[in-house]
Amino acid sequence: MRRIAGTLILSILALTGPAAAEPSAPDVTALIDDTFIAQTREWLANPIVPLSIKAQNSLRGDLGQAAIDALDQQWVAERKSDDKPLIAATLSAPLSIYLLRIQAQTLGLYTEIFVMDGNGLNVGQSAITGDYWQGDEAKFQKTFPAGANAVFIDEAEWDEERKIWRAQLNLTLADPETAQPIGAATVEVNLTELQRRNSPAS
Repeated sequence: MRRIAGTLILSILALTGPAAAEPSAPDVTALIDDTFIAQTREWLANPIVPLSIKAQNSLRGDLGQAAIDALDQQWVAERKSDDKPLIAATLSAPLSIYLLRIQAQTLGLYTEIFVMDGNGLNVGQSAITGDYWQGDEAKFQKTFPAGANAVFIDEAEWDEERKIWRAQLNLTLADPETAQPIGAATVEVNLTELQRRNSPAS
């Protein structure tokens, strides 16, 4: 009986073959090129973006690190709680609604969008992020402090759950009146979908 069962298992494995390996990582810089970045900046130039950032900078621009850490800890705690005042206030903000609409209009090209203030705190987002403060991460440290035109494209990552390659495009956001940096944005791009759209057959 054991020999028969073993034979059946080997037969099934032979038919199904090994588990499919993840596809090769796409060329991030070839996909997220100057044209793509310029198009991203176009919809980030909507007045709701700088207005929202400047309003939060006025409200929280003078916060010390202890207060920033407290807000970040509150956010993380709220993710596990039924009571979510900080998360609810952020997700219901006009900027968050705008970003959610932008993400929906791309039909799968963007997987996440969020905008940060001058401290690296979230101002608006299309979905709940893992934390509220991004100031200690490369997405903020390699953009906002580097000037108004700074762009940082992170490495591609394989999303096992969705079976896609994705990468984050991070940009400094400037005041349209003064051209001074006021915040930053992170746009997570579905590289698999972008590659499909760029292929000649599509």
